[in-house]
Amino acid sequence: MEKFGNLPSQTRVARKMIELGLAIGEGGRVMCGEVEVKEVSLGRAAGVDRRVVRATINSIRSDAKLSKLFAGIRPAGSFLKDVAHELGFGAVELEANAKKAGIIAAATGLLARRKISIRQVYAKDPELFENPTLVIITEKPVPGNLLAAFSKIPGVKKVSLL
Repeated sequence: MEKFGNLPSQTRVARKMIELGLAIGEGGRVMCGEVEVKEVSLGRAAGVDRRVVRATINSIRSDAKLSKLFAGIRPAGSFLKDVAHELGFGAVELEANAKKAGIIAAATGLLARRKISIRQVYAKDPELFENPTLVIITEKPVPGNLLAAFSKIPGVKKVSLL
């Protein structure tokens, strides 16, 4: 934010890169792992022109700290939220106050006490998302009677079974 605070279009590009796990590789190429991402595609996703993407990349590369950061970003892998049901898995989404400590521990503890194995946990970064959520993908569907228990976790605002 220090670098892009007064450049909202470049901020959107940098945020989108972090959200998607996109790095800046050799020669200023945008990379998703080993796959090059075209500037026009990133621009479309961020809602900006490809020239803004190029300017953002140049700004990042001109700053030693940001250059190192964006060279080291890696994609986190597949996110199973939208296909959990098709795979026979369960999914619960918690909208929560990200500054409240212990939400992940409390939520996973509820599942552990029910002997429900966890396949995946994904928390949206509160710096990137206005309403950060925690999504937990489980080995089997989450029983509906756990909704009330999830709702009682301090800091949780909303609970959804997916």
